[in-house]
Amino acid sequence: MKTFPFKRESRLLTPADFQSVFDARPKKFSCRYYTILAAKNSLAGARIGFTISKKKAKFATERNKVKRVVREYFRLNQHSLNNVDLVFIGKQGIANATNEQLRHELNYTWKKIQRQFKN
Repeated sequence: MKTFPFKRESRLLTPADFQSVFDARPKKFSCRYYTILAAKNSLAGARIGFTISKKKAKFATERNKVKRVVREYFRLNQHSLNNVDLVFIGKQGIANATNEQLRHELNYTWKKIQRQFKN
């Protein structure tokens, strides 16, 4: 059985990690619920970071639900991207999206990111 780990190395953790994506003139991928900024990195694998403000999702449980769904999608599909940093930015209304709606949008966006960052 194949495992798909989500290790600490797969996350953007520090402000410097996030700033490196913002400074790299990232590609933008948007949908109704979120925007993803993607930029090449010098590491071996893909990494992801989250920014979902209280203005976009009032309760921590809502923000955590979104992060949980996106993190799981990333964990299962990270092998299809190499050396790319992603910053997930939640938009207004993301708290009202169902898990299925988020997965559907992520699937569509992920394909666009794969095409853009083909090796």
